[in-house]
Amino acid sequence: MPVSVIPEPAAPAPVPTAPPALEAIHLTKSYGPVRAIEDVSFRVARGEVVGFLGPNGAGKSTTMRILAGLLAATTGKAYVAGIPVASNPDEVKRRLGYMPENNPLPEDMRVYEYLRYRARLKEIPRRKLKHRVDEVMEQCGLHRKAFRRLIGTLSKGFRQRVGIADAILAEPEVILMDEPTIGLDPHQILAIRRLIDSLRGRLTVLLSSHILPEIELCCDRVMIINQGRLVAAGTSASLRREFLPQSEWRVRLQGDLAAFEQMLVAAGPPLQLKTRGPVEADGFAEVRLEGPSGRPELAEKLLAETLRRGQWRVREWAHVEPGLEEIFLAATNHRLEDSPVALGRAGPAGE
Repeated sequence: MPVSVIPEPAAPAPVPTAPPALEAIHLTKSYGPVRAIEDVSFRVARGEVVGFLGPNGAGKSTTMRILAGLLAATTGKAYVAGIPVASNPDEVKRRLGYMPENNPLPEDMRVYEYLRYRARLKEIPRRKLKHRVDEVMEQCGLHRKAFRRLIGTLSKGFRQRVGIADAILAEPEVILMDEPTIGLDPHQILAIRRLIDSLRGRLTVLLSSHILPEIELCCDRVMIINQGRLVAAGTSASLRREFLPQSEWRVRLQGDLAAFEQMLVAAGPPLQLKTRGPVEADGFAEVRLEGPSGRPELAEKLLAETLRRGQWRVREWAHVEPGLEEIFLAATNHRLEDSPVALGRAGPAGE
């Protein structure tokens, strides 16, 4: 009697993972002996809002132009949604919106006319064109005062809004914004920040800016480029731990400051005196203390115990977190060879 053989169940097929929204692999751009960028590698996950920081001339705009397909890299590869930029630039441009730093706008066209023209170039279907143009004008605050005006008569702030409206017009998967808030007043900057927040999770945004507090507020993580090379990538918290390992506390107190310092020294690490300000007319003085940023709770516990044991009046006690500006300065002043950012380290997790 024949023996039937029951086949083993087939192993489940691996679930394909979507490629990152943006990927740069060892990008280098040379102009003769001068290298604008060198060996730049990073990934940006879908739905992320990432800030791209660096001093003037560091290579931000060059990198963005390569990703947008407007400039060919000397070596290396760039991908948008898994599509190679060099070999398929037309398809990349359908998936990507780009706003350059110096946005070239036709000054003799009205805002509404220009955006309708750009919508046709971006292949927006005619049945959707009017609705989409009206929608982006409302999103960018152009629908009340500016939509009928000639672009040449607009202020710098409104011209930036027109550029952003153009970038998001075709609802691309990825948006590159090079200095989108330059020339804007605080109210306009707040409006742009809200606009970028509204895109989070739906679109991928890579933006460069010199307004570092804005980057910290609206970006999931940051990448820092210096002298053409990527020197740091991660969240503000991870970069703070990497480049500024010491944390700072500010205490304003009244009493015997010498005794406070002696008690602090006797207690030892993790907290130590950094600076002491002059005693003011009301008898209070500001003392700055320093401790490791990795375990702030230990330093705070020591500070609380020290203050309880003495006869001091405390007016203020604050943990001073260094902002993105301090991180940026520390990262760009750091020696490049001491902080290489490999492709894996610059991934979506930022670690």
